Amino acid sequence: MRPLHEPVALLAALGAGISGGVFLAFSVFVMRALADLPPAHGVAAMQRINIRVLTPLFLGPFLGTMPMLALATYLAHRQGDDQAAAWLATSFVVYSVGSVGVTVVGNVPRNDRLAALTAGSEAADAYWPTYVREWVRLNHVRCLAALLASAAAVGALLR
Repeated sequence: MRPLHEPVALLAALGAGISGGVFLAFSVFVMRALADLPPAHGVAAMQRINIRVLTPLFLGPFLGTMPMLALATYLAHRQGDDQAAAWLATSFVVYSVGSVGVTVVGNVPRNDRLAALTAGSEAADAYWPTYVREWVRLNHVRCLAALLASAAAVGALLR
C-alpha cells in the first residue's frame, strides 16, 4: 500500500507545474506580445486578461497547490517519512513565498493599479512600460518558484 502523502504530493507537484507553466508562458511570449502593441491596446488586453484569469481552472491549481503541499507535508511527517516531509516542506515554503506571496504583494497591486486606469489615457500610456517591466520581473520569480516547488514535490516522490 502506498503512503497517503504520495498521491497528494503528486497532485501538488502537478499544480505547481501547471502554475509555473502559465507563468512561463507570460514571461516568454504573452507579455512580450502585449508590450509590442500600442500602449492603449496592451493596457486593454492586460486588463481583460486580469479579469479572465479569475476562474477555477487557473485559481484551483494556483491556490490549491499550497494547501495540498501542506497536507502532503503533514501526512509524510505523520507517516514517519522525514525525508519526503523535508522535500515537501521545502516545496511548500518556496511555492507559498515565491509564487503566492509574490503574486499577492507584487503582481496583484500592479494589476489593481492598471485596472483603475482608462486604456488610451495619458496616465495609462505612461504607466504601461513601468507595469510591464515590474510585472514581468515579478512573474519571473513566480515562475521559478513554482517550477522549483514542483521539482521539490517530485523529489519527495523519488527519494
